[in-house]
Amino acid sequence: MNRFLILFLLAVVTIGCQSTQSVVDTSVSSPDTAPDTSKKSEYKSIVSDDTETDEGLFTTHRNEDKIYFEIPDSLFGRDLLLISRISKIPANISGFMNAGSKTGENVIRWERRDDKVLLRSQSFTNVAADSLPVALSVQNNNFQPIIGAFDIEATNPDSSGVLIEVTSLFSSDIPAMTGMSPSLRTRFRVRRLDTSRSFIDDVKSFPINVNVKHTLTYDATEPPSNSWTGTISMQMFQSMILLSEEPMMPRLADDRVGYFTVSQIDFGSDEQKADQKSYIRRWRLEPSDPEAYARGELVEPVKPIVYYLDPATPERWRPYFLQGIEDWQWVFEAAGFKNAIIAREAPSPEEDPDWHPEDARYSTMRYVANTTRNATGPSVSDPRSGEIIESDIIWYHNHIRSYRNRLMIETGAANPQARSLTIDDELIGETMRQVIAHEIGHALGLPHNMIASSAFPVDSLRSQTFTSKYGVAPTIMDYTRQNYIAQPGDGVTRFVRMVGPYDRYSIEWGYRWYPDAETPEDEKPYLDALIEEHADDKMFRFASSTHFNPDAQTEDMGDDPVKAGEYAVANLKRVVPNLVDWTSTDGKGYADLNEIYGELQGMWSRYMGHVVTMIGGVYVTPKASDQEGPVYEVVDADKQRAALNFLNEHVFTTPEWLLDPSILRRVEPAGAVDRLRGRQVSVLSNALHPARLQRMVEAETLDGDDVYPMLEYMGDVTDAIWAEFDASRPVIDTFRRNLQRGHLDQLGNLMTSDTSLPSNLAFFYGTGLNINQSDIRPAARAQLEEIRTNAERNIRLAGDESTRLHLRDVVERINEMMDMD
Repeated sequence: MNRFLILFLLAVVTIGCQSTQSVVDTSVSSPDTAPDTSKKSEYKSIVSDDTETDEGLFTTHRNEDKIYFEIPDSLFGRDLLLISRISKIPANISGFMNAGSKTGENVIRWERRDDKVLLRSQSFTNVAADSLPVALSVQNNNFQPIIGAFDIEATNPDSSGVLIEVTSLFSSDIPAMTGMSPSLRTRFRVRRLDTSRSFIDDVKSFPINVNVKHTLTYDATEPPSNSWTGTISMQMFQSMILLSEEPMMPRLADDRVGYFTVSQIDFGSDEQKADQKSYIRRWRLEPSDPEAYARGELVEPVKPIVYYLDPATPERWRPYFLQGIEDWQWVFEAAGFKNAIIAREAPSPEEDPDWHPEDARYSTMRYVANTTRNATGPSVSDPRSGEIIESDIIWYHNHIRSYRNRLMIETGAANPQARSLTIDDELIGETMRQVIAHEIGHALGLPHNMIASSAFPVDSLRSQTFTSKYGVAPTIMDYTRQNYIAQPGDGVTRFVRMVGPYDRYSIEWGYRWYPDAETPEDEKPYLDALIEEHADDKMFRFASSTHFNPDAQTEDMGDDPVKAGEYAVANLKRVVPNLVDWTSTDGKGYADLNEIYGELQGMWSRYMGHVVTMIGGVYVTPKASDQEGPVYEVVDADKQRAALNFLNEHVFTTPEWLLDPSILRRVEPAGAVDRLRGRQVSVLSNALHPARLQRMVEAETLDGDDVYPMLEYMGDVTDAIWAEFDASRPVIDTFRRNLQRGHLDQLGNLMTSDTSLPSNLAFFYGTGLNINQSDIRPAARAQLEEIRTNAERNIRLAGDESTRLHLRDVVERINEMMDMD
């Protein structure tokens, strides 16, 4: 009896396993599913002479408000990349969204299952080689969602494909294809999509992509604009791009060389863990003559990278945009390719009637006529391999305004050409050229490299010879735009950035072809050797911007923020008295003066921020484990103290030169005093950031004697801000009173707030932090107690009534803080 029971159970288990395997095998229908011949007769009733038909990747049909896709059998089971972008957007919806913003990027597959066609999302986050047993587990534990299901309406006349109606795909509220994120829905209290006011605008089919524009209209209680309508409408742009049947061999990423990446967890790896791998994003460049390439000759690629210039680009700027694209040609020569990247004017309809900027075979440089002050370099890449498929660089017309203003503010002291609202085309065109080159760098796979500019000694940026050769940084990918270091009389003639040595090195690392490498691992020795060859030269470092690394900051310049800051402030002091003259136009008001004066104050704040980062700063030098020396090194104490001395001179001591009455009485009735207070307190708040103080605590604990102790530093800040306590009859003016109140607020926050920095922010701040459990709170309390004691002592000694009232208020404020604690 037991024997029969065992056999029965074994049979049940076996049947169960077979059943599970069967489900896995049939979850994706075969592309060659037998056609339903009964559907043939339906085709002509749908596709008539009145139907708008467009042939391409798959044929699209439009009958009034209904849209049909005619999908060939050959495309079932093929990977396509679905890109969702905003085509038109309402005003004020977000400072981080505009027309052209990408809202989604997903791999999809069309699958035929019985009498339906499924649109299924695909993910390549978790992978394993098909030949490995673990691939079945990866498949079963990563079941992909179905975005849509469509009835087969008809079979096409030659039985090579089927017809489905997809109207609902673009007129419904599908999360994978929307521009209305959950946060926006909450913010604007979106209730629902109104399908009666949602529709398809346009459908186009090209050889490797199909594009659809559709309008979505939402009922919203608090829309961002036109609030009386209770409505948000936006136009979305969807593009389905066919991916290659055989993905490009990916290249393993390395933290020491900057590239955008795609990531996968490889469960088939020999590593004793789920092995996360990152691959760089790059174009597929292969030599047209492999033998000549192997001999070290420069060879043209089989398929060069080609950008077409938007016909809407103004004639006067076209040469600069074309040059900005082809500035990368000499860089690719380091990787063994000539003419690897080419700029062309878009063909006219007479020259090529089939050319269209929305055709994914063509990458474009688009000129957008709106008031956005920006440029972007997005690209579309294959998530399976990192291969960049196409790219559209976007230049927004009003970005020229940004560079006109910045040239005046940052270089006007030493550059006579920048002292006008109308800058010569040669200079402004050169800045535009370099912006385009920067965005092309992004489109080639390169992120910002914020550490690069620190490779140059500050005084080298005052050399005409040096700056003519290198510009302002070793790479176009750093945020160093104009040379604000050069002083009048230095003779510098080039004030803007340029493509440089790091760019050439990073392109060689990312794009050189290794014919004997069959796997990404085979390439690694070559790539590591190239890194090691350049490891001792600071020009070839890569690092993103952080809150704690003084070498890697946005908009900084040179290897010493304090010295650079001195030169920068000296130039701003020269510019301010000239702003009225440089910005005045007969018959016009002072709007430009007001704008540029405001931006100049922002520049001052940024330069001060560069110096703040020295305090509690940590230098970062990315290294592999086989390289000697530490990755993280604390900034030495003398440099930190020098930074605080700089802040005392240029921030805590009132920078009254920023308050030029000849400007202020032309642009506003009041507000300058409080605005300066805000900027000073912002710098102070940064200087007393909890993460900065915690890094100082840790440095004192771990790094020995050559550190700046947190308690000493906080005391030095207090001494600087309350220096009037040392006078026999203290007089504290309006500016200093404002700053001192700001200091009390910062200390009060440190003492009473429950601020914590989670460990996942450690990359940016350098540390996690629970302020309740740190040494920061008692240190803040001690500073407040000392300030209160000194204030009480000086009340009767005050040199004027305003100072006396201020000191009484200081005592009361501190008492209230102590009571709250």
